[in-house]
Amino acid sequence: MSRILIVEDETIIRAALRRLLEKNNFEVEDAASVDEATRRFKLEDFNLIISDLRLPGAPGTDLIELAKSVPVLIMTSYASLRSAVDAMKLGAVDYIAKPFDHDEMLLAVRSILDGKTNNPVQANTLQTNTNAGQTHILGSCAAMQELAKRITKIARTHATVLIQGESGTGKELAARSIHEQSDRAHIPMISVNCAAIPESLIESELFGHEKGAFTGANVGRSGLLEAADGGTLFLDEIGELPLEAQARLLRFLQEGEIRRVGSVHSKKVDVRLIAATHRNLKELAKQNQFREDLYYRLYVMELRIPPLRERDSDILEIADQMLVNACRRMNVTNYHFSHEARQAMSTYRWPGNVRELENAIERAVILAEGSLITLDVLGLDIPKASLDELETQFAARIPEPDATLSTEEQANLSLDDYFQRFVIENQDKLSETELAKKLGVSRKCLWERRQKLGIPRKSKKQANSL
Repeated sequence: MSRILIVEDETIIRAALRRLLEKNNFEVEDAASVDEATRRFKLEDFNLIISDLRLPGAPGTDLIELAKSVPVLIMTSYASLRSAVDAMKLGAVDYIAKPFDHDEMLLAVRSILDGKTNNPVQANTLQTNTNAGQTHILGSCAAMQELAKRITKIARTHATVLIQGESGTGKELAARSIHEQSDRAHIPMISVNCAAIPESLIESELFGHEKGAFTGANVGRSGLLEAADGGTLFLDEIGELPLEAQARLLRFLQEGEIRRVGSVHSKKVDVRLIAATHRNLKELAKQNQFREDLYYRLYVMELRIPPLRERDSDILEIADQMLVNACRRMNVTNYHFSHEARQAMSTYRWPGNVRELENAIERAVILAEGSLITLDVLGLDIPKASLDELETQFAARIPEPDATLSTEEQANLSLDDYFQRFVIENQDKLSETELAKKLGVSRKCLWERRQKLGIPRKSKKQANSL
């Protein structure tokens, strides 16, 4: 039985993670800091150490050197992505972004213990079957079979790839599949959402900066392109990239070199770029909102991910797999769709694509009376309305959290339970920005997790009173 050490200062997260691993037959110990871990345990006795990046006292990265040959998996938030990349350069075997699903954590742990270095775990695992660390996109329709063949061909080359498709279709999964089938698979793929990084920081994040390059640049830092040297960089929502950063990116694609902000020297890097967007870059170029020369540099190899409504024969296959995974995470069994629900899923247009299907099934498992998933809990017959209205309709069915939970009861909370309780209990006194900061995630990540777990947002009246 593999021994795992968890180093995390948040009591509830530490207890929930310990419970998850123990239920999956791992022997687990835990500590609240690096100092406690080294005082209580001999680090070499463990097969894996899972540590938060930010801890009281010494940071989690100190364990990399202290643990010697024991692999260290770093937990971090998207907002600290660059720090996680630095941790990889210091010797961390991998990193996982908070908040993460149970499946994501178990996938990372098993891959590391099996000797397969896993990529940063940010993919939507609910649309994948994982075998030997490879990402397989579900779907047997003609369009998806052709996509799979094209991915295999593209993966053998070092060509720049542009992936196009509507939001929620699985563009990052396609990028990950290309990377894993390439000769760069031994180096983790770095994923960046261009829309989630402030415009004032995007150039520094991608290209790095020298000390004193701008206010607050107290030390020089490498950028994500430099960190991805030898591997793959995935730029999601590249249509949101500012024009100044586009010019720098174009130079990289033309010359294969980068220059840090504030530096006069260039550096050669070997990075395969995969970009994705749901926007029409050609139209944006005509409107002078995207550089035309960059568009044609990106358009070396193009992949189009079909929307779910064009994959009629795949919808139920994906839904069944999502239901299995949702039930596993919530520790329930034998849930199944009614005939009417299956019919409705087959004919519904799914404007939010696979992500909307995932959210509907997750919500249905929570609201279902018994093990039968009926049409009413899927919510597909609800007239089109704003997200606020939809959330309000089922929010009344979510029980209010009990602030008097005992320590033992808190320890039995899953990570999703912790996230849901924390948000519901604190959203009346904290703004969205403050909530995200407390949880160690970006506002975008908080918004997406609200959708996934069905947590209603504050009303406008409440928000304005903060």
